[in-house]
Amino acid sequence: MSTQTNYDVIIVGSGIAGSIMAYQLGMAGKKVLILEAGQEVPVDRSGYMETFFKANAKTPESPYPPTTQNPAASTADNPLGLPDPAKENVPRYTVLQIGAWRNPKQCYFDYTPQPEHLKPDSPEAKFAFASSYERIGGGTTWHWLGTSLHLLPNDFELQTQYKQGVDWPGGKQFYQALVPYYEQATNEIGVAGDKEAMDQLYRGFNVSPDGVYGPNYDYPMPGIVSSLVDQQYEQAVSDMVYDNIQLSVTPTPQGRNSLPGERRQCAGNTNCIPICPIQAKYDATVTLGRALQTGNVDVFYRHVATNVQVDENTKDVVGIDYVTYQTHGGIATGGGTVTGKKYVIAAHAIETPKLLLMSKRNKACPNGVANHSDQVGRNLMDHIMYLAWGLAKDPVYGFRGPLSTAGIESLRDGAFRKDRAAYRIEIGNEGWQWAANDPFTTLADFVFGQNNSQLNGDSVNQQGIPLRFDPAMSANSALFGASLVNTLNGIYTRQIRMGYLIEQLPDPENRVELSETLKDNLGLPRPKLTYRVREDYVRNAFVSAKDISTKLFDALDAREYTKAPPAPVFYGDKSQVTSNNFEYQGHNFTFYGAGHIVGTYRMGDCRDTSVVNPRQQSWDHSNLFLVGSGVFPTVATGNPTLTLAALAFQAADHVLEDLKIS
Repeated sequence: MSTQTNYDVIIVGSGIAGSIMAYQLGMAGKKVLILEAGQEVPVDRSGYMETFFKANAKTPESPYPPTTQNPAASTADNPLGLPDPAKENVPRYTVLQIGAWRNPKQCYFDYTPQPEHLKPDSPEAKFAFASSYERIGGGTTWHWLGTSLHLLPNDFELQTQYKQGVDWPGGKQFYQALVPYYEQATNEIGVAGDKEAMDQLYRGFNVSPDGVYGPNYDYPMPGIVSSLVDQQYEQAVSDMVYDNIQLSVTPTPQGRNSLPGERRQCAGNTNCIPICPIQAKYDATVTLGRALQTGNVDVFYRHVATNVQVDENTKDVVGIDYVTYQTHGGIATGGGTVTGKKYVIAAHAIETPKLLLMSKRNKACPNGVANHSDQVGRNLMDHIMYLAWGLAKDPVYGFRGPLSTAGIESLRDGAFRKDRAAYRIEIGNEGWQWAANDPFTTLADFVFGQNNSQLNGDSVNQQGIPLRFDPAMSANSALFGASLVNTLNGIYTRQIRMGYLIEQLPDPENRVELSETLKDNLGLPRPKLTYRVREDYVRNAFVSAKDISTKLFDALDAREYTKAPPAPVFYGDKSQVTSNNFEYQGHNFTFYGAGHIVGTYRMGDCRDTSVVNPRQQSWDHSNLFLVGSGVFPTVATGNPTLTLAALAFQAADHVLEDLKIS
């Protein structure tokens, strides 16, 4: 084991939070080392694109190593050839593994068993976790959508305003302190947005735009041109009121170039997830590259942090232990310890608590590092999504532009938050790609006479309305030639999709722990998850989303095809989770993950109920900072990346302050 010193700051993780921290510290002349568990950033994207094209399932993770699937390894029990997490050095959860949650040879996560004698419709039922992430240079920004929204001031005072959840430390005062860092984050990411439209939105929430942005602010670039899909919604909702709130369509600020610049201008590939092929969309490798250009930042790839060393007397962190590897399935090739003055862990909302909990060998930290409060790993949250889809009356020509360019933001805040969760409605521009695995599903249906899409048979939607794309055709038609082409053209050009990003309340029993039995290829424990969606507050929002979807499709003069999921059931000996279906108020729902994983080492103003203070500094170890979405006390009502980035800029300033003193 070797020890490496001479660094001011050690950072674990090179995602957006770690890269921003490294960049800011490097510009200030501080010597920084990043330990990154994944492989190095590629010189270009061609290799990732090739992997994506060859993948037999086009998922958010399919371009990235370790590859999501290996067709050569396909078996009857594992038709997609999902990698065995026990044979991977940097395994991570993927959306394909949601369907493999019962098989530890396919699913990275270990799940806690169900309580005995539990009924499947109980709010205590446990679910598979429906969001994924990357362990690679640049992190999960490789496949984020690019949505760059500010949170709302009321998001920081959920308990004060609505008697739900918890407040962020300092509430709206904390928000105001974050405003200049929001501007830094917006400029670093390079956000294209329509400020006038966003000003109108905030005025609708009785918030002064200056209170959101600060005075004299504008986005770095003009917004992305709205799609034809957006225009259809704008016309449809112009007179709609829901929960006494006037609905409106707002262009979404996006982390992608609307003008030529440092990166290429958005070319409308509609491939933002899983990968922007031209890097018009920001990812953290942009900031990581800037960090390296300072000459003060080093990155060690394929270095997996395994333990945080803590001095028994001072309680300061004194080193980070690591192991190395050369190939994803190869043996450990070495290891050592790195030391610095300050330490930052930015390894993701699941991998960070895993590292902290693994560090139990320290006599000073028998429950894990930074865990005096017993809150490390608790309050796992996501924006859980309700998806709805249908066919417009006339062609809207999706698949032109980014995956989403606008949303219905009007229901992100209001008096209703006393009774149900808020949500934003994301308007999809990719047809039924996410909702029904199109265009593949529909193509297969009409070639082989199937009906997985509900378009080629005698199906009914959630409202019980009989469905068939063309009633004049026989059910389960097998088409070819011009008939096939004309039918598909009539379908693909009319597909529309909505996604409801529903806020989830913090629940201390939703948590990340260490598996007692399952390990990865390096012998490290895999994450063990407990995940529920049990509050009426959250479930009421699903009922609301279902209701407003029907109203929106009526306003659009569109036919809804949202498929009612089956009733939830337990499997085998009733010890397993129930996938991602639940029953509530006589309806069956399927929830999807938004990839907005937050809350597992939350920030607070009391050391007994939180993991870090408002500076994102560990209560227990003064020279340890924990950054990233795990510090969020609540998931709030906007996509988290812009806020995560703003918090990283703020934490960098705090680390620099402390380095001046030390």
